[in-house]
Amino acid sequence: MAFSAGDESDGVVAASFRVLGPLEVSGEQGAVSVAPGRQEIVLGALVLELNRVVETSYLVDVIWPDDPPKTARTQVQICVSRLRKALSDGKVDASIETRPRGYFLRAPEDATDLGVFGRLVTTADALARDGRKAAAVAALRSAISLWRGRCLAGLPSAVLAGTAAQLDQSRLEAVETCLRWELELGRHERLIGELQQLVAQQPLRDRPRGYLMLALYRSGRPAEALDVYHQGRALSGEKLGLAPGKELRRLAQAILTDDAGLVPAEADEPSPAEATSLPEPETCAADDPVITPRQLPADIGDLVADGRIVSAISGAVTEGPEMGPPNMVVLLGGPGVGKSTLARHVAHRLAAEHFPDGQLYCVLRGPGGQPVDPAAVLGRFLRALGVPGQAIPDALDERAEMYRSLLADRRVLVVLDDAVGESQLRVLQPGAGRSGVLVTSRGQLTGLPGARRFELESLSPEQGIQLLGRIIGEQRVECEREAARSLIRLVGGLPLALRIIGARLAARPHRSLTTMWHRLEDEQRRLDELTHGELSIRASLSVSYYGLARTDRRLLCMISLAEGAEIPSWLGAALIDDRTLDPADLLEPLIEMRLLDTAAMDQNGEFRCGLSEIVRTFAQERLRSEISEAEQVAAVRRMVGGWMALVDRAHHEIYGGPFTIVAGRAERWQPPEVGLRQCVHDPLGWLETEQANLVNAVELAARCGLDELCWQLATALVTLFEARGYPELWERTHQVALAAAQEAGNERGRAAILASLGTLHLYRGEYEMARPYLGTALEIFERLREPTGQALCLRDLACIERHHGDDDRALVLYESAERNFVQARDVVGRAYVLGEMAHITMRRADFVPTQRYLDEALGICRSAGFERGQALVLRRQGQMMIHQQRYEAAERTLLEVLAMVGAYGDLVGEGYVLHDLGRVNACLHRVERAVDYYSQSARVRERILDHRGAAAARADIVVILGRPMKSAG
Repeated sequence: MAFSAGDESDGVVAASFRVLGPLEVSGEQGAVSVAPGRQEIVLGALVLELNRVVETSYLVDVIWPDDPPKTARTQVQICVSRLRKALSDGKVDASIETRPRGYFLRAPEDATDLGVFGRLVTTADALARDGRKAAAVAALRSAISLWRGRCLAGLPSAVLAGTAAQLDQSRLEAVETCLRWELELGRHERLIGELQQLVAQQPLRDRPRGYLMLALYRSGRPAEALDVYHQGRALSGEKLGLAPGKELRRLAQAILTDDAGLVPAEADEPSPAEATSLPEPETCAADDPVITPRQLPADIGDLVADGRIVSAISGAVTEGPEMGPPNMVVLLGGPGVGKSTLARHVAHRLAAEHFPDGQLYCVLRGPGGQPVDPAAVLGRFLRALGVPGQAIPDALDERAEMYRSLLADRRVLVVLDDAVGESQLRVLQPGAGRSGVLVTSRGQLTGLPGARRFELESLSPEQGIQLLGRIIGEQRVECEREAARSLIRLVGGLPLALRIIGARLAARPHRSLTTMWHRLEDEQRRLDELTHGELSIRASLSVSYYGLARTDRRLLCMISLAEGAEIPSWLGAALIDDRTLDPADLLEPLIEMRLLDTAAMDQNGEFRCGLSEIVRTFAQERLRSEISEAEQVAAVRRMVGGWMALVDRAHHEIYGGPFTIVAGRAERWQPPEVGLRQCVHDPLGWLETEQANLVNAVELAARCGLDELCWQLATALVTLFEARGYPELWERTHQVALAAAQEAGNERGRAAILASLGTLHLYRGEYEMARPYLGTALEIFERLREPTGQALCLRDLACIERHHGDDDRALVLYESAERNFVQARDVVGRAYVLGEMAHITMRRADFVPTQRYLDEALGICRSAGFERGQALVLRRQGQMMIHQQRYEAAERTLLEVLAMVGAYGDLVGEGYVLHDLGRVNACLHRVERAVDYYSQSARVRERILDHRGAAAARADIVVILGRPMKSAG
């Protein structure tokens, strides 16, 4: 039976996607049409990586390997959209999902003929190991019948062509294995025609030539068998300058001497012990001796690594079926994380037992971070394998063919250190056989089908201490264990940095670890300290840095201005003033080079990134050197302007508009729509998520002299500080903003901050401390004729008068505040004042105006969509019901309010409402329930540092129980 292209009649289940030949797609209704060109290329790439994420950047490379257009990513999105429609219309059992970095083709594993092929090959391998060769041959023939030609034939993509060529090699391996098993089963006569065809197609491969010689000999045609050998010998010498492989020569000698070992067993299904042993041909570089390259650099004696990781990497390099493609393992990580050190260690560990035919090694990143030419690497490897210089061809393709031929039947470990990109690796990967490839890279290298990827991380504190102990002595580290931990934390556990620290300390036995830590704390000299001899963190980072495009280098420098541990992706676009629809695209080059860490992903699928302290220090050094101060200030203005735009949006979502806040004149930078999603969906939750970044932005704006942005952002954050209980951040940001406004002579900003600080004192129950702040702010606002500012000050001054029991004076101030809110068209501010006026009339038992005030306030809040205001007004209604002794109705209303503030996350409101519910249940003589509500109120108020409110709740418990209660704090 010849190895021909197969179809469904061969007994193999039809697949939805067929890539073992020209690309074909089928669904419930038959063949599905896919537009030729880009759509075919994108689909082909997705099918080859079925059920794995394919990055957008890889798809761009697959379509445009040399010079992609600026709209490349958009065009990929369009292709994916059209493919989704085609698959849906054709009712194909598959879907293309969007992921943060690219796309994911989800389908059953058997949805591709490639998946079926792999499953059948694995099955055949297992059957052969069990001694069931006939069944194994049947499974393997079914697998091979799936091929309809060359993989992805006719697809116009050089990148995919390289991948397809590797898969074609897998087919050839399967064919050769099947032929070997059939020869072991004594089926030599029926195989001669197939073997002759295969030798004609692959004239330089020793294995099929040896099988043909053996089949001819066993069929009683020894002279023809020797003719086949001599033809191969002549061809190998002419094309490669090499003699036939050692095993092929041995087979020819055995045929000449009529060796009895070449006679097959009688049975068609021999037992493993009886099966005739077939020669495993090897390609030799020369007749005698065989050259075995040993190019690995020395292993490192003080390596500290997780034994589980080392074992996993070792297993990935060596495990797998005998006839599969060579294993490729990629170690990924940032500069200095120890990729090369670990790769060398694993390579030495595996060399003798698993790769006795040699180890090849090359660093693929040249001077200036430029990729080393693969042709040059192949030239070195071919010489190491024994090929004379004059026999090495000039063309890259011919060198790659010779390289693959030499490794086809050898067990060689190829270590490729610091790879720059996939294009280097494709020609350096053995085509078939039992060799292994171990790669290290700073980039992602996601476009290598079948490669196992391991992300290396920095050392844990205990591992760091272990490494320092091996370099400078365990006793020295143990004496200053806390200082050692501080050093490890300062450099983020980076192995290279710790080696440099250890080397410097080893060279200076008199220097303590504490002294070293203090020297490294100075950011200006940190990189100078992290240099020793040829070891240098700055040099290591420079390789990655100068491997970036100029715009990407500029972006990294600008990102170092943002001081948060995690930043959203839109911020990078703001820093360089790029209006890209998907700002995450801008960050990908930095992420791929491991200079920017992907710290997390928010609920909207937007990346949050961060810089390690070492990279931040390096980037800030480059920032000071390469970017002017004016450009830095402009970048900060855009970044803070972006935060301001988002906070504006969150404020509008909470209050229903630009209400209860003094407006400023600072320019905003509008982030793309992706940055708006969470601040619209959950504005208060978004403010809390970004709390650290927002506080940093206030302080950064102050340092850069951006006083207008500084005070506006600080006052806009009060909603968060008040609702979630952050009085210390309230004061911290406002003191910074007040100093910035005063230094700039910004009277509006100064008044807004003073007024807000007055509100903070009220929040803390410090009523008399609030009065001077509010009084000064009111004077400035009156001078500026700023109605919103005046209204806010009058509202809070009224609160002070209420506290002192002067409701008449408070009512006058509230009425004045209401008039100013009306003038400012601030309906929400007016609603708040109406609610407070209702509280005064309620305490006087004047319920008619109270109800009027509350009804009007509730209508305003509902119209504006101000949920927090609605809760406040409904709470006042519940309190009025308590005054009216309508306790059951009051409880229902207050429970509704409790649900509202709980869903909203308003801890201040929750504390108040729980206290009110305690009062209601006390009035209803439900002592146990009342105590429970008062206790909950005390706990919530302690949590937000409202000690006065917590004390009041505990006092009410004393009253109801007649005994004191311990503080929750």
